[in-house]
Amino acid sequence: MQPDVVIIGSGMGGATLAAALAPSGRRILILERGERLRPSPRDRDAGAIFGTGHFRPDESWLDGQDRPFNPGNFYYVGGNSKFYGAALIRYRAEDFEARGHPGGSTPGWPLVYGDLEPDYQAAEEMYRVRGALGQDPTEPPHSGTYPHGPVPDEPEIADLRARLQRVGLTPASLPLGVDLDTWRGAGDTTWDGYPDTCGGKMDAESCGLAQALAHPNVELRTGCRVTRLEAGAGGRITAVQYEADGKAETLRPRIVGLACGAVQSAALLLASADEARPTGLANRSDQVGRNFMNHNCSAVLALHPLRRNRAIYQKTLMVNDYYNGDGAGGLPLGNIQLLGKITGPILAANSKLPGWLAQAVAARSVDLYAMSEDLPNPDSRVTLKDGQIRLDWQRSNWEAHLQLVATLKAKLRAAGFPIVLSQPFDRRTPSHQCGTARMGADPATSVVDVFCRSHDHKNLFITDASVLPTSAAVNPALTIAALALRAGRHITETELAA
Repeated sequence: MQPDVVIIGSGMGGATLAAALAPSGRRILILERGERLRPSPRDRDAGAIFGTGHFRPDESWLDGQDRPFNPGNFYYVGGNSKFYGAALIRYRAEDFEARGHPGGSTPGWPLVYGDLEPDYQAAEEMYRVRGALGQDPTEPPHSGTYPHGPVPDEPEIADLRARLQRVGLTPASLPLGVDLDTWRGAGDTTWDGYPDTCGGKMDAESCGLAQALAHPNVELRTGCRVTRLEAGAGGRITAVQYEADGKAETLRPRIVGLACGAVQSAALLLASADEARPTGLANRSDQVGRNFMNHNCSAVLALHPLRRNRAIYQKTLMVNDYYNGDGAGGLPLGNIQLLGKITGPILAANSKLPGWLAQAVAARSVDLYAMSEDLPNPDSRVTLKDGQIRLDWQRSNWEAHLQLVATLKAKLRAAGFPIVLSQPFDRRTPSHQCGTARMGADPATSVVDVFCRSHDHKNLFITDASVLPTSAAVNPALTIAALALRAGRHITETELAA
C-alpha cells in the first residue's frame, strides 16, 4: 500500500512535520538515510567527537574554489539535532522585518512574528523547553509560559551573570531543550556537540519523532537514501525514488515533505531536473540553492589565571544587548550565548595548543559564543558539479561580527577577565545552514509560500531551514519546528481533510 505522505529526513523539520500530521490518521512514511545512534563509549569521548570526527560522515563536498572538504553534516535519525547544543530560541519580532546591518540589509519575511507565535508556543511545548520570561529585553511576546523553568546556573556561571550585570549588560537564561538529570545519568559532560544516545536532549528523535511514532499510522524506514523526485505534466510530484539495501525503490504518495537540510534538500531538487525543468524541480524562480546562509560565529574564551571554572553545564545564559543595535544608536551586531564547557581535549583538537596548555587554559576559561547574522546573497549557493555537492558560501556582514567580538571582549575585560581570546568557527561546519529554498509571496523570486508549499509543485512542502528568508542571529532549530507545525496544520486542513 502506498503511503499518503512521504517525509524525507527525520531532523527537526521532518520529525516535527510528522508529529503534526500523525493525528490525521493518514499513512505517513519517513525516509531517513541514516540509522539510529546507539550508545557507545565514544558518546562522551571528546577526542573521538572533536578530534578524529568519529561521527562525521565519510563524504566530501566542494567549496567555492572546487576544493574538497568534509562537511559537519550528520546523517542519523534525528539529523543534526542529535549533536546540537539544544538552544531553542525564538526569532525576535524584528527578524521578520526588513532592516539594515553593517554589511547590507535583509528582506522582510512574507509573514510577521505574530503569524508564527502560536506555533512557537506549540514547538516549545513539544520540545519541553526550559526557560524564563521577563529577563531579556528583546524577548518577543509569548502567548504562554515555558513548559519548564530554566536550567540553573552553576556557581561560576552565576558569578559571570553578576559580573556581566555590573558592566551594564542584561544576561538572560538561555532557552534549552535538555533534561539535565537524564543527561547526567549517562556521564558528566556538557551537551554542546556531544551525541544524544540517552534521551537527555530534547532533539528531533526524542521529541518530534517519538510523538509521531506513537501513532500506528506513522512508519520510519532507515538506511533509505532518496535520489530523485519526479514531477508530472501538471506539476505535482508523482514519485519519490530511493535506494535501500542496494535496491532502487519508488513510492507514489499524495504529499511529499522535504526536510533533508538546506544543502541536501537543494541538492536533491537540483538533481531531479528533467526535460521540462532543466534547472531542477521547484526552481522556476532560479532560487533553489541560492541565498545560502550560515551564521558568522566565534568562540570567545575569557580567562582569569587565578580562578578556575568548575562548571560542567555552563551553557545557561545569553546576552542580547547588541541584537537590535550596537548599544550606541548603530545597527544590529548579534547574539552572545555561552558555549558548552570547553575541556582540554576539545581545545587541543580545535587549536595548535599542546595538550598540557590546552588543559590549563580550559580549566580557567568561561567559554562564549558570539553569533552574527549572515545576509542572503543569491551568489552564495549550492550547486552540483558532476553529481557532487558544491557549496560556495560567500560570507557576509563580517564587519558586524568583528565589532560584536571586539565589544564582547571589552566587556569581559571590564568584568574582571584579564585574558580574552577569540577564534572564528571555520567553514566546514554548516550547522546553522539555511536559505536555499527561500519563502516568499512572489513565485518569481521565491521557492515556497508562507505554508512552506512549493510554488511550482502543490503537493511538495519543504520544512527544513532551506525556507528561511533570513538567518537572524539566533539558533534556527525552534523556528524550523514552528514552521513545520504551521505547514503540518495547513496540510491537514487542505490536503488530508477529504
